[in-house]
Amino acid sequence: MPDPLYRTLVWLDYRLAVVFTVGLPLVLLVWAALRREAAMVRLLTIYWKVASLLAITVLLLVDARPLGFALGVLAQVLMVGSVWFWVDLNEELADLPPWRPLPLTVRTWRWALSVLGLLGAALSASALSCLGGQLDRPVCQVWLEAPQRLHLLVARVFSFVFGADLTPTLTAFIGYVALVAYAVGLLQWLLVRFPRQGRVAGEF
Repeated sequence: MPDPLYRTLVWLDYRLAVVFTVGLPLVLLVWAALRREAAMVRLLTIYWKVASLLAITVLLLVDARPLGFALGVLAQVLMVGSVWFWVDLNEELADLPPWRPLPLTVRTWRWALSVLGLLGAALSASALSCLGGQLDRPVCQVWLEAPQRLHLLVARVFSFVFGADLTPTLTAFIGYVALVAYAVGLLQWLLVRFPRQGRVAGEF
């Protein structure tokens, strides 16, 4: 694949991620909370817990940590799974009137997230060779551009507000701490709650 085309696809993936994995689900969560739609609030709350792995990925890529490339694939697969996995929530959503604006928007978002998430995971998988640590290659640098530019912007705001530097190394350290907390929570669910509750959202 020509480098300009690949770079365009990667940047398109980042931009679509901002819309469909951050902006729209945040709007839907607020909307559902205001309408007191319990099933949708639970679904979106679970989604945000799972999707936090994508934020951790960005934190690690800021400092060009190879683990971030693997987490980028895993995060998108888990996010897609998180919006379809729960039997009780699927049944509650299916019982809602199909043409009401909020349920219709949530259903449309779930399908759009699924398609874009799986395509994004496939595109991210093309950079798994970066796990070897040879990050000076073009395919690796393309994936690092957006997180590092975002970090420059956040670092300026951080410096202005707190009068301190937010270095890439510190950002990656925060990412590793968050990753440990994420892994502990995921293992607790896999080993304790899932065997007991199955595909019921419960207190996830």
